[in-house]
Amino acid sequence: QVPLKPGRSLMDWIRLTKSGKDLTGLKGRLIEVTEDELAKHNKKEDCWICIRGFVYNVTPYMEYHPGGEDELMKAAGTDGTDLFDQVHRWVNYESMLKECLVGRMAVKPITAPKGELLHILIFLQQIPEDETIFILVVFSKLLALNLVIKNSNYDWFQTDSLITIVIYTKQQDMNAELVIVDCQDKQLRGEIIMDDYSYLVEVGLDHAVSEDVAVNIAEKVGKVEIILNKKDNIHWKMLGQPGESHNTFIKRTDRGLFYRKCKLVSKTEVTHDTKLFCLMLPKGTHLRVPTGQHVYLKQIIAGTEVVKPYTPVLPFLPLDFQEPSHHHGVHIYLMIKIYSCGLFTQALDQLQIGDYISVSNPEGNFKKSQVQNSEDLLLLAGGTGFTPMVKLLNFALTEVSCLRTVKLIFFNKTEDDILWRNQLEQLALKDERFEVQFILSQPTKDWVGKQGKISSSLLSEFVKRSRRDSKVLICICGPTPFTEQGVQ
Repeated sequence: QVPLKPGRSLMDWIRLTKSGKDLTGLKGRLIEVTEDELAKHNKKEDCWICIRGFVYNVTPYMEYHPGGEDELMKAAGTDGTDLFDQVHRWVNYESMLKECLVGRMAVKPITAPKGELLHILIFLQQIPEDETIFILVVFSKLLALNLVIKNSNYDWFQTDSLITIVIYTKQQDMNAELVIVDCQDKQLRGEIIMDDYSYLVEVGLDHAVSEDVAVNIAEKVGKVEIILNKKDNIHWKMLGQPGESHNTFIKRTDRGLFYRKCKLVSKTEVTHDTKLFCLMLPKGTHLRVPTGQHVYLKQIIAGTEVVKPYTPVLPFLPLDFQEPSHHHGVHIYLMIKIYSCGLFTQALDQLQIGDYISVSNPEGNFKKSQVQNSEDLLLLAGGTGFTPMVKLLNFALTEVSCLRTVKLIFFNKTEDDILWRNQLEQLALKDERFEVQFILSQPTKDWVGKQGKISSSLLSEFVKRSRRDSKVLICICGPTPFTEQGVQ
C-alpha cells in the first residue's frame, strides 16, 4: 500500500461515486470498445482498463487506489484481467468502479489452432449435414464458455432417510480440506478442489433436507460422499434442478468466490488495538481452511461492497499440540487489528454479537509439502503478519517430524503490540525445537531485547541453518514494505 493524499480514503471515493459526477467522460452513454480504441487511453490523465470484458475509465480513481497510481498504469490501455487476478481478484471492482464503466469490449471471433481446425473439419465431413450444424453450435458454445472437460463425474442414490451424492475425483490424497459444501434452503453447492482446478455440484434440491450435512472421503481412491438427511421419508424422483455451473470442472481463478453468512459469536481483546473474532459457520456448511490459506470478509459499507482478506488462526496456541476438536469445522477465528482510520475494521469492530458477516471460500497457494520437505523452518512476521504463522506453527510442531528447528522472528513497534507473547514464550519452553525472538522498532528504555527494523544485519544474526546443508524454508508476512525489504 502507498500513502494517499488527505481526502482520498475509500469513504471519500464512495462519496464521489454517489455525487452524480460524470466519471467516464461519456455523459452516461455506454459504448463498445475495440482493442485499438482501448490502446489509445493509456496515460494517467486518460486511463482505460479492461477487466473481464468490461472497460473502465480509472482516471478519476488514480489518487484513491491503495496500491498507488503506478500499479494501475501497468494495465493502462490494455486488458488488465490477469494482473488484477494476480494482485487482488477478491476486490469487488464492479461495485467499486460501477460509475466508471465505459462499456464492453468488442467481441473478437474465436479461432482454433490450425491443427485442431483440420481435425474438426475432417470430423464434420464424416457426419450428415443437419447434424453438422448442431455440432458446430455446441462446439462454439464450449469454446466461448472455455469449459475444461475432464473425467470428473458424480452419482446419487437414496434410502428412506438419506440422500448420498458420490463424486469420483480419481485423485489420491483427497482430504476434508479439499471439500467445501453449503446446503441451505434446498440449494446444494459442493465444490471439490483439485490443485488449480475445482469441480462443482450445484443443484436446487427436489425436496427439503435437514441442516445436518456429512462428508465422507475415501482418500486412497478419491471418492467423496456428501450425505444429506431427508426431512420427509419420501422417494425422490430426481436430485433436483441443476444450477448454471453444475457438473463443471474449471480453473479455480475462473470459478469466482462463493460467500456464506457467518454469525459473530464472540469478540475478545488480544492487545490494545487487536481483537480475536469468532465466527460460526452456518449449519449445512462443511468448510476447513487449510494451513497457509486465507478467506475474504465482505461488508456493505455506505451502499458499496467492501472486501478484505484475513488468515484464520486457532483460538489459542495449543501447548499439547492438539487443535481443540470441539472448535474444528464449526468456528473460524480471525485476529484483526482495528485501525482508527480504517473504514473496514471500524465497521467490523461495530458488529454486535449475533450479527452476520459474509465469509468466502478459502484461497491461497501455500502447500504443506513445503514444510514437510524442510529441516529448518524460519518465520518472519511483522505485526498482524503473525496470523498465518499460527496454524503453520501448530502444523509444523505437531505433524512434521523431520523439522529440527522452528524459529519465529517477530517484529513489532512496541511491547504492547506483541500478539500472544505469553503463549509464544510458553510454547518455546514446552518444545525445544521452537524459538521465538521479539524485535521492536519503537521500544521504551526498559526494553532489554533486540531493537530495529528488518535488515540484513538483524537477519544474519538470527537466520541460520541447524547444520551446513539442511533444507530451509523461510516464510514471511507483514505490511508490504516489511515483506519487500525482508525478501530483498
